[in-house]
Amino acid sequence: MARILIVEPHADIRSLLELVINRLGHEPVVYNGGSEDPLNVDAAVIEPGEGPGIAVARQLRPRGVEVVFISIFPPEPEALELTPSAYLVKPFPLYALENALSAALGALNGKTAAAI
Repeated sequence: MARILIVEPHADIRSLLELVINRLGHEPVVYNGGSEDPLNVDAAVIEPGEGPGIAVARQLRPRGVEVVFISIFPPEPEALELTPSAYLVKPFPLYALENALSAALGALNGKTAAAI
């Protein structure tokens, strides 16, 4: 079971993301903007266009945490420079998020296997 960080400013979408992550058998970790370290996660689903999304992604990517961006905005160069595993534009079908998370976690597992 992977720990997947959710950085999404809208409560209704955040709840939906939690359901999808749980359904995939993983543990959702909701970022609440506090001072705790958000980096003890395996992957993240982040809204880069609002709130702390880009800042959190900038902390995660150097540590090798895979990031899936979901946004109502088209990709900006600032977000793409962080090489997300996927960039989904809302609205998108839930299976697209499931596939993106599976691919992100697969990339993580591939890195782990290559390092051993």
